[in-house]
Amino acid sequence: MDPGTTGAAQELPAVAPQLRELRRRAALTLEAAAVRAGLSPAHLSRLETGQRQPSLPMLLALARTYGTTVSELLGETLPGRDPVVRGASTEPVEADGWTYWQAGTPGRGMQALRLRVPYGTQGDLVRVHPGEEWLYVLHGPVRLALGEREHTLAAGDSAHFDSLTPHRIAAAARGGAELLFVHTLLQSGAAELCLGNGASRRTPGDPS
Repeated sequence: MDPGTTGAAQELPAVAPQLRELRRRAALTLEAAAVRAGLSPAHLSRLETGQRQPSLPMLLALARTYGTTVSELLGETLPGRDPVVRGASTEPVEADGWTYWQAGTPGRGMQALRLRVPYGTQGDLVRVHPGEEWLYVLHGPVRLALGEREHTLAAGDSAHFDSLTPHRIAAAARGGAELLFVHTLLQSGAAELCLGNGASRRTPGDPS
């Protein structure tokens, strides 16, 4: 395990059994699931065997791939469909420096999270996948790259965009950022078309 995953391994529950089960439930081969999630088959295999722990961006990508929530990936059991989520009932989970709190209930067509984004991690990972994303900055600034354009968002700013647009979210200051984040949960063969073989595209030198 490389140094970047050590903290995640200490904080996250064992996700390997859930990853295997959800992939099989979705009737996806390892290769097909990896392409949709923007990972290599070898990397996904290491996640499924417990040799690596996923970062929060990876968990979000896998949740979209399997049409589920990060909580289900982690094997967490949430209350039923109570429309109200009490802040005192949600526990923070950390993965590779990113921290999230559930802000919605399971079994819906979208997942709502409160995210704390650290400065300087995952900055070169550009994501492309079917669906939509919406974010609202609670504490910033946040740098949002959408295609060829880059936006700096301050507290109170929001963005709503098609996830097929290559995108990257990063804290723009060393104090990090905090935001509300909502994304659709989709399982779609279109992911294979839009991601291709090199799903995780990197732009060197751009911090996250």
